[in-house]
Formats: sequence, structure tokens, C-alpha cells
Amino acid sequence: MSTPQQNPSATLDTLDVDHTDTAYRSWLKEAVRKVQADANRSADTHLLRFPLPEAWGIDLYLKDESTHITGSLKHRLARSLFLYGLCNGWIRPGRPVIEASSGSTAVSEAYFAKLIGVPFIAVMPRTTSTEKIRLIEFHGGRCHFVDDSRTMYDESARLAVETGGHYMDQFTYAERATDWRGNNNIAESIHRQLRLERYPEPAWIVATAGTGGTSATIARYVHYMQHDTRICVADPENSCFFEGWTTGNPDVTTDCGSRIEGIGRPRMEPSFVPGAIDRMMKVPDAASVAAVRALEGAIGRKAGGSTGTGLWSALKIVSEMVAEGRTGSVVTLLCDPGDRYLDKYYSDRWLAEQGLDIAPYTRAIETLLTTGKWPSS
Repeated sequence: MSTPQQNPSATLDTLDVDHTDTAYRSWLKEAVRKVQADANRSADTHLLRFPLPEAWGIDLYLKDESTHITGSLKHRLARSLFLYGLCNGWIRPGRPVIEASSGSTAVSEAYFAKLIGVPFIAVMPRTTSTEKIRLIEFHGGRCHFVDDSRTMYDESARLAVETGGHYMDQFTYAERATDWRGNNNIAESIHRQLRLERYPEPAWIVATAGTGGTSATIARYVHYMQHDTRICVADPENSCFFEGWTTGNPDVTTDCGSRIEGIGRPRMEPSFVPGAIDRMMKVPDAASVAAVRALEGAIGRKAGGSTGTGLWSALKIVSEMVAEGRTGSVVTLLCDPGDRYLDKYYSDRWLAEQGLDIAPYTRAIETLLTTGKWPSS
């Protein structure tokens, strides 16, 4: 029987399509270098102490993220998102980067867009503070306003299609763009800075939820490093994270936007990882404002409303530790500077317009710091 003859060309032919673009690869290398060089030029942020009575044996710290060059916690996220988008081939020369944001992320992303030479468009609520708008435009970005914060996502996606740009989508990619195992992320930085303190492993770290990426990064790092630190997420009014977490329902929504800029969302964002955290608190907006004003009285620094949301929850945890006779440390975040919100959280007129009475919450903080007791009602 004769052996069948094989056609060599039939077995060895290989479909081969090479899309190598040397000009693009050269631009990409330079863009990544610029973003990484920014990180290399940046010092770590400070860990500030909030004064508590020495007899309590409790230390309360605020990780001061307002000292980043773009003035907020979101500088870390924006850097990670740009590296993620660049290395995935999503950000291209000459094409705009588009982001849905309540302000601070957009400020930081506008900075990085200008750094690598691409246009930037921020899709944001019309109620965003005027100072954030000014900063976005200062860094070369353009603001595209919507009347309903719930429409930011679809409008950003529409603009990306219309312009041929890239919708960064922080609310989806925040938790995956950041290396939660280390690489000087915020959790690693906190633990390193506490190394020489009397309670180097904090009992609690309190974060606030905007994308959910920060709490995911901190919680994952704590679990990965086998620390006993527990993670609490503070959620403001008009936000669905608390309800979604307590009910286990990822489809919950709210009908209006958060008054605390930078945190609180009308839907459960994909970057929020509910299984990683230990505890949540629902914080009244008036309590957030009272706490951020108390912070100024305690350390002489103004901060944004999201800082107040986290600080209120941290103080509540401190009161529990005092009541139980426990010592240790608690950490929360100073997310951004208060000069962005002089017309809001530091304006009595704005409080009156919003129907917010901070007096009971101010008294509660004063009572705690004086007596160590949290008011029962």
C-alpha cells in the first residue's frame, strides 16, 4: 500500500498578521516613563495624629493624602489607572481620555493626561465645587456637565465613542488597576509609617467609599499580609453602598446624588468589594461636616467632607475602645484639602440651604473628647 503524500505547504502555512506600530510603541514607552517618573519624584504622604487624651491609650491617625501634587487621595488612583490604560493599549496618542467623576479623580487625571500629552474630558455633576472645576481646567482638562449624576456613566461612554477616545471608568477599574499586594500602595505605606509607633498594627482602618477601590486595596493588603487589622467603610447619605452591603443586594440604587463630594454613589460600583471588609457605618451628612470642622479645631487643617465622614466613624470606634478599656491605634484618611469646599462644608449659608444642622453632632464630638463617652442619642 502506498503512503499518502502530504503537501508541505498545506501543513506549514501559518496565518501571520503583524500590527506592530513602531511610532506608537515609542510613544507608549515615553508615556509610561513619564507616569512612572512622576511616582519616582513623589514623596510619601504624612501620617498625622489627631490629639486624644493620653490616658485613653489610643492613637488616632489621619493619612494625609491632600499633600499629593494634585491634592487628593485620587492622585494614587489616577496614576494607576493611566498605567493600566496605557499598558492595556487603551490610551492612544491624540485621543481623549474621558472620565466620570465628582471632581477629585478628574483633577488628578487631567494632570496625568497633560503629562503624557493627550486631551482630557471630565464628565461631572453641575453641582461640582467651583474650585475643582478650576483645577481641572488649570491642568488642561475640559468639563462636560450633567444635571443628574446617574447619567455620568452613559454620557462618558457616549463621548468616548463620539471622539474615538478612551473612557477610563474608575468605578469599574479602580480595584484592579492598583497592586494591592504592595508596590507602595496606601495600605503598605500606612503600615510602614506605623512601624515605630507604640501600636504599629492598627486595630481599625476606616475608609470611605467612592469607587470602592481604596477599601478593596487596604482590605486585600491586610489579608495578604496576615494582619489582624479590621476594615470599616463609612458611607454618606444618598449612597447605596451601606444598603447593598447589609442586604447583600448588588442591584440597589438611590434616587439622588451624594452631597459629600468624592464619596457615595447612586449604584453599587463594580470596584466595591463587599466581602473584603468587616464593617460599615451610615454617616449623616451633618455629622461629616461637624467632624471636618472639628478636625480644623484639633489640628488646624481644613479638609473635604469625605474626610469628615471617615473621621466621624473613626471617633465612634475610638469611643467603643475607650468604653471597653482597649488600647491600640485607629487610622482614617484625610482625602483632600478643605479649600476646595469653602462654599460648601465651611459655609453656614450652604448648610442652611441644605437643611443641615451640625450642632448636635458637634456636641457629640466635644462630649467624646471631653469625657470619652459617645452620646447615646
